[in-house]
Amino acid sequence: MDLDILRHSCAHVMAEAVKGLWSEAKLGIGPSIEDGFYYDFDTSAALSAGKKEPFSDEDLAKVEAKMREIIQADKPFVREELTKQEALELFRQLNEDYKIDLIKAIPDERVSIYKTGSDFVDLCRGPHIRSTGEIKAFKLLSVAGAYWHGIETNPMLQRIYGTAFAGKKELEEYLKNLEEAKKRDHRKLGPQLGFFDIYHEEAGAGLVFYRPKGALLRTLIEDYEKEEHLKRGYQMVITPHLMQAGLWKKSGHYEYYRENMYALDIEGKEFVLKPMNCPGHILIYRSQTRSYKDLPLRLFELGTVYRNEKAGVLHGLLRVRGFTQDDAHIFCLPEQLGQEIKGIIDFVFEVMRAFGFTEVGIELSTRPEKYIGTADDWQRATAALEDALKEKNLAYAVNAGEGAFYGPKIDVKLKDALKRSWQCATIQCDFALPKRFDLAYIAADGSKQQPIMLHRVLLGSLERFIGALLEHYNGELPLWLAPVQAVVIPVADAFVKYAVDIQGVLRDNLIRAEVDSRNETLNKRIRLAELEKIPYCLVVGEREEKQGTVSVRKKGKGDLGTIAAGEFVKKILEEIKPMG
Repeated sequence: MDLDILRHSCAHVMAEAVKGLWSEAKLGIGPSIEDGFYYDFDTSAALSAGKKEPFSDEDLAKVEAKMREIIQADKPFVREELTKQEALELFRQLNEDYKIDLIKAIPDERVSIYKTGSDFVDLCRGPHIRSTGEIKAFKLLSVAGAYWHGIETNPMLQRIYGTAFAGKKELEEYLKNLEEAKKRDHRKLGPQLGFFDIYHEEAGAGLVFYRPKGALLRTLIEDYEKEEHLKRGYQMVITPHLMQAGLWKKSGHYEYYRENMYALDIEGKEFVLKPMNCPGHILIYRSQTRSYKDLPLRLFELGTVYRNEKAGVLHGLLRVRGFTQDDAHIFCLPEQLGQEIKGIIDFVFEVMRAFGFTEVGIELSTRPEKYIGTADDWQRATAALEDALKEKNLAYAVNAGEGAFYGPKIDVKLKDALKRSWQCATIQCDFALPKRFDLAYIAADGSKQQPIMLHRVLLGSLERFIGALLEHYNGELPLWLAPVQAVVIPVADAFVKYAVDIQGVLRDNLIRAEVDSRNETLNKRIRLAELEKIPYCLVVGEREEKQGTVSVRKKGKGDLGTIAAGEFVKKILEEIKPMG
């Protein structure tokens, strides 16, 4: 059974249930989404008719019960076609203002509706399952607010989220993972483990403050990336955070992203906090004459960008207003294009393995409705990306019309321990911006030619990646990424000096170690180390001091016994390395 069709059908059943309980509620839209479905409702009329508040947990239970009645009745989904005028008249009679709004925006002269039984009708293209009785396993999950069409000046609707599966086993597994995901929420883990805070009132929403452990984690990730990029012939660059608006008008970002850009007036000129790094890299390319012998030129920057995200979409580290991208732009010859794309793909997979992600999904996004450049260039760019995927024997889905405004793209979505997808790597092929900025290289025959430009990130936003990393590992980071790799705990004050000596030996070997000599019991300090998810706990007392040993406890494995301090150093150094 097609899950999208099942879930969309379940959304219709939910809408019928809500209308059955609160007839004054008005219907918005009810699509299927990646893990389920939702439906938007205007409850303002229902509230005035006696409903005390927007949907509560108690209301969701009522809606679920009503849905079960509809499913038990096994009502058929019946499709009918109407003219636009007939549909408008029908939904005027039903007092469904939002459906009327949708019908007016439909370019076709005929529209379709679906009925379940004789008492519910909805505007819909379909398709649907044959009857409500085919729904075997569903659950309503939560309620949120949503502006009609996502526009803040429009009415605020109530959105009910739910999910549905072909069978109860799959639903139970999903709900189990959902509960596990709540425990792993990086918004809780981050502050709890001392990684970061996101302040709202004093500093503003959507801005991340890294505490020492979080700053160290980010530095470890950045250092790894710098080393790997230098190995592959990338050159490090740094571009300004603030540049004149004219640059962004020339690139097209001003037209396509203006509402998400922060602009400032400086001495009568408009400047913009960069939302992207690409124009800065273009200027570096253009700063000198380039020969075909200089290409491919691979420029890499850990570039911090700023985007004016709406307050309602901010979400922990996943959606913020200031974030850093591991951004690179490759300027290459036409004959180098395929090899460069395949090289990026290999790089992506190697980096993902290093961080412990072994499963990914791949999507190819094609030309959107609004774009720059020529249709012919878009076709060439899309073909280059698609050919590379085929040559690497990689399965992919096509997202029609979801490319960037300047070129098609490959998106690589990693899957975490709970099988959730996280957007990370992107590879974009661009003929348009080199043309806009009149980029050139001197070819072998002395003529001026235009290079092709590849935009790419591997981890994407470092903030989002750190959020994914914390949730994937539930805060128990691999040893090479743990901000504190070992804590040394003296059993009494008399052995603090020995603990500090052990710490010194570890630090001399670049092992990140701390001493916990707080005035707490030994068991409590061991327990606190466990709660802080520190990989190794080294307990030292009289015996260890006399023998030059440490008593080792490993997170998740318990007591590993006593070994010589030097042996422990050898052991941990062998273990400290990226995965994969």
